Amino acid sequence: MTQSPPPPLLGWPLLPLPDARGGLQWPDLETSITENIKVILLTQPGEQLMRPRYGAGLERLLHEPNTLATRRRIHECVAEALSRWERRISVDQIEVLEIPDQPDRLRVEISYRLLRTGSAASLGLTLRLEGAV
Repeated sequence: MTQSPPPPLLGWPLLPLPDARGGLQWPDLETSITENIKVILLTQPGEQLMRPRYGAGLERLLHEPNTLATRRRIHECVAEALSRWERRISVDQIEVLEIPDQPDRLRVEISYRLLRTGSAASLGLTLRLEGAV
């Protein structure tokens, strides 16, 4: 009879475990920033216990109609959240674009530079508005 491998260990505070060679796998700077931007954009203020203002709060705008005013509010939320919560970047441009033939969707395109290296990067996110015009 073969034994199944033991379940992976879970450490507190949820730190990475060493691999077979004893090394820890940490994300590189670009990956860390990209993941943090996604978390900022998808987190609602009040969701994180010790940081009640953390997040962009985009979910509260998803029931709005796809109008210029809504797109402007989304732009402002993204810009404010990134300037407050991701200080490792300099935002070059934020565009909130309509998607042709899909009035219930918007595309948020963010172009930024990593302050430590000066390298350019970008990230896009598609939002579905339930209050489409």
